[in-house]
Amino acid sequence: MSVILVTGSYDHEIRFWEAWSGICSRTISRAAESGQVNRLAISPDKRLLAAAIHKKAYIYEIAAAPPAGPIAIYEGHNGNITAICFHSEGKWLVTGSEDGTIKIWDLRSSHLHRNYDNEAPVNDVVVHPNQGELISCDQAGRIKQWDLSENICTHELTPGGDTPMRSISLAYDGSCLVAGSVKGKCYVWKINDERSDLPRFQAVTMFQAHNKYLTRLLLSPDVRSVAHLIILLTYLATCSADTTVKIWSISPNYEFKLEKTLQGHQRWVWDCAFSADSAYLVTASSDHTARLWDMSTGDTVRQYNGHQKAAVCCALHDGAG
Repeated sequence: MSVILVTGSYDHEIRFWEAWSGICSRTISRAAESGQVNRLAISPDKRLLAAAIHKKAYIYEIAAAPPAGPIAIYEGHNGNITAICFHSEGKWLVTGSEDGTIKIWDLRSSHLHRNYDNEAPVNDVVVHPNQGELISCDQAGRIKQWDLSENICTHELTPGGDTPMRSISLAYDGSCLVAGSVKGKCYVWKINDERSDLPRFQAVTMFQAHNKYLTRLLLSPDVRSVAHLIILLTYLATCSADTTVKIWSISPNYEFKLEKTLQGHQRWVWDCAFSADSAYLVTASSDHTARLWDMSTGDTVRQYNGHQKAAVCCALHDGAG
C-alpha cells in the first residue's frame, strides 16, 4: 500500500480509502462497540494504525485482512483521548487526554512506560523531531515542553492567557512551533538550540487565522534548508468551525500570508493531513465527508463518502515506509 488514507468518525467506524478512486477499501466496523473515534496516527513504517477511541488507544495492523480486530488495546486514561502519535522509531506510542495526563506506551510490551501529569485537559501533543521531547497544549491555555530523559516539564508558555490552546504543530526540522487557540488566533515561535544563549522558544509573530473556533492546524512536511541557515516552511493549514481550511505561505522571516481558502465542506472541518510532498491535503468534516485537495489549485479532486456521522479525524501516509 503506497498510499494509506484513513478516516475516523462519530459513527464509530474507521475507513481506509483508495486515495485516487475514492473507493473505501476496508472498514473497521465497531457498530456493536461504544466510543467515537477521536484521532488517528499511522506508524512511520506504515505497518500500524493507532486509533484514539474514547478513553482507549487501539492498534491495528494496516495490512491485515478484514475483519481483523486490534492487535493491542491500551487502557489507563480516565477521559477522552484527544491526541495520539508514534515516536519515530515506532517503539513508543504517545497519548494525551482530557483527564489531564500524557502517557507513553511501550508498543513491544503493551505496558505504560511514562505518565505526565499536565493538571489540565490536554488538547494536542507532538513529538519533537529530536525524539527527546514532547510538546503539548491544553485547555488552560498552556504550551509545555516535556523532557523524555529527565521526565519533567522544562518550558511553559501561555501566549493567550487562559484562552484554551486547541492545536500545535512543529516544523519537521524542529525549527518552528505554531499553536492555535480556540478563538482562531495563531502564535508562532522560532525554536532555538538548547545550547545557545537564545531563549528556547522565541516568539516571532501572531495572527488571526479564523474568526470562529479553530479545530486543527498543521505545518506541511516539505521543509527546505537554504545555505544551512534559512528554513522555508512551505505551508500552514488551519481548519475551523467556519467550514473552511486556510492555507498560509510562510516566508523565511516568518511572515504568514493567506494563499488560499479551501471551500467546499458544509460544516465544521475537524482535521487535516498533508501528503509527503505537500502537493495535496486531506480534510475531515462534520458534513460526514473527507476531501482531497490539490494545493496548487485549491480545488477538491476527490470526495470520500461513506461515514454516517461527522468525520472528525484523518491520517495520510504516502511517503517512504
